[in-house]
Amino acid sequence: MTDIPTRIYVDADACPVKDEIYRVALRHGVPVSVVAGNFIRVPHDPLIERIAAGAGMDAADDWIAERAKPGDVVVTSDIPMASRCVKAGADVIAPNGKPFTEESIGMTLAVRNLMTDLRSAGEVTGGPRSFAPRDRSAFLSALDQTLRRIQRRRADQAATSQNLNQG
Repeated sequence: MTDIPTRIYVDADACPVKDEIYRVALRHGVPVSVVAGNFIRVPHDPLIERIAAGAGMDAADDWIAERAKPGDVVVTSDIPMASRCVKAGADVIAPNGKPFTEESIGMTLAVRNLMTDLRSAGEVTGGPRSFAPRDRSAFLSALDQTLRRIQRRRADQAATSQNLNQG
């Protein structure tokens, strides 16, 4: 895991924190794949790549989920895709800074499915609350902490591997 660089995958079609992702990624020197169904504008920087995954219903989700692995970070508010990426071992963060973890994803997915069923049965459930400045701040903090945690984990693994090779 230590020789494969961390990458940030962005489910970009409705992501409100793309600028924040670019800023944190560039500060850490981490490459970013900005994945959307079609063309999306990204800054001209060698660390930032634009991926047009195609117009299929889940084309961007599938593209990311097929590539996300331990040591990567995925930014999405799509709960089924978050579940796939968590199962693949990636760190997954919602744009409001909430992490999706192995411990939380099952319940999050169950609540999402329940709300979908209620809406399809005609219940008025309301939508998610509006994105607020505190969400942007929470996201910045969560992304920075996640990248630092991955870097520490990789440094620890490298040190352990080096000690085993010397012993």
